Amino acid sequence: MRLFMKLRQNHSVTVAAAKASIGRTTAFRIEKDPRLLSQKTKPRERRRPDPLAHIFDAEIVPLLQAAPGIRAVAIFEEMLRRHPELGDGIRRTMERRIRSWRAVHGAEQEVIFRQVHEPGRLGLSDFTNMDSLEVTIAGQPLDHLLYHFRLAYSGFEHGHVILGGESFVALAEGLQNALWSLGGAPHDHRSDSLSAAFRNLTTNEREDLTHRYEELCAHYHMKPTRNNKGVAHENGSIESVHGHIKAAVRDALLMRGSNDFDDLAAYRAFIDEIVSRRNAHNLKRIEAERPHLQELPQRRTTDSEEVVVRVMRTGGFTLRKVFYSVPSRLIGHQLRVRLFDDRLDVFVGGTYLMTLSRGRSHPDGRHSQVVNYRHVIHSLRQKPMALLRLVYRDQLFPRLEYRQTFEALLERLTDKQACKTMVEILALAHERTCERELAERLASMLDAGELPDMAELRKHFAPDPATLPVVSVHLAPLSGYEALVAGHAGERA
Repeated sequence: MRLFMKLRQNHSVTVAAAKASIGRTTAFRIEKDPRLLSQKTKPRERRRPDPLAHIFDAEIVPLLQAAPGIRAVAIFEEMLRRHPELGDGIRRTMERRIRSWRAVHGAEQEVIFRQVHEPGRLGLSDFTNMDSLEVTIAGQPLDHLLYHFRLAYSGFEHGHVILGGESFVALAEGLQNALWSLGGAPHDHRSDSLSAAFRNLTTNEREDLTHRYEELCAHYHMKPTRNNKGVAHENGSIESVHGHIKAAVRDALLMRGSNDFDDLAAYRAFIDEIVSRRNAHNLKRIEAERPHLQELPQRRTTDSEEVVVRVMRTGGFTLRKVFYSVPSRLIGHQLRVRLFDDRLDVFVGGTYLMTLSRGRSHPDGRHSQVVNYRHVIHSLRQKPMALLRLVYRDQLFPRLEYRQTFEALLERLTDKQACKTMVEILALAHERTCERELAERLASMLDAGELPDMAELRKHFAPDPATLPVVSVHLAPLSGYEALVAGHAGERA
């Protein structure tokens, strides 16, 4: 019909009909009434009564006006409660009617404004939970987050496994790792509102944390910005990518055939490899953005939190609801502790002492313990019965086999005998540095239904003095050295 009407502008009805391949009768009918077929067709009327005619304007619209955010399914359930005769079959009809009403009379919605990203301008940081991947370390579930950094223009990414929750320490460590891996710093850095890091902090602590975050960005000459609390799309250049990196990790775990890793270092290397592959896809854009980045400073800034603690008579100190054991010679001393996401570096004055694994308090608020039996074994040998009701007894055992051995000893011996034997076993593991070998030996004894025999264990792990070779050292007389020195002096003369 459109072709005929176009040809009719320059041709007669007959010629235009022939060129448009329609009959002369049809052409004259179109000439008489040039409206399109869709314009002639009358809208189809309802074939059955409207089930919402008597309630939509009277009851549903007032609900929508009074509570604009109410869900359609809630209105449906309320209408069924008021009018049971309606039936479940009207749900889709009601949802479509409500949607149409809101399109005409509904409230204004928030508009998202897409941005033009300049190279080297914006870098973004965020944390994402990885528990859904069910990763385990040596068979134990790993409760962790992933710190995720991304450049808005080129898509460069960096990921860092975080063992605790969102914190300034985790942000500082992950951000600096990302910048030094990238080889430059963007002009602006945006993070979320850090509400998790600020939770349960006093006003002074919040101000201090804000100041430290600003100092961190100033060290790399970046302008710090944050998106509004609860408005995830303001960080959309990284929020939307969380799902992609999780999917990539999930696929890589399926290809690997196992979610279990020998240690945390192996899992972190696994994450680094996946992120490197993703960056390889954007290599051209990343290389194009690098010249627009700012140069890095000569060194990193602090990515830890420093706390001063005092070692108590219990042989350790408590920090963030976690008790840490240290050598007893430090009782009464003040220690400087640098608190990282996964470790604690301990100093006395300016002297480095040791590194401790960082512990976490229980989700219900109960205290936890990080204990090394080597720190207390000398005192425990003097008071073996203290092991029976020791607060951190389960954390004292270095391996599962030791705990199972103690449980077997308690079942078949008196409490005093069980505690004394277990303490001697721990002392043997410490003195002979045979923790793993002794654990294997204990496991074989338990499998055979036997209890540990200290005399046999000492004989097995401690060498028999009678079998040790006697080494005799004969010292040369000092006069021989004097003659040797005198001879060299004569040759020089």
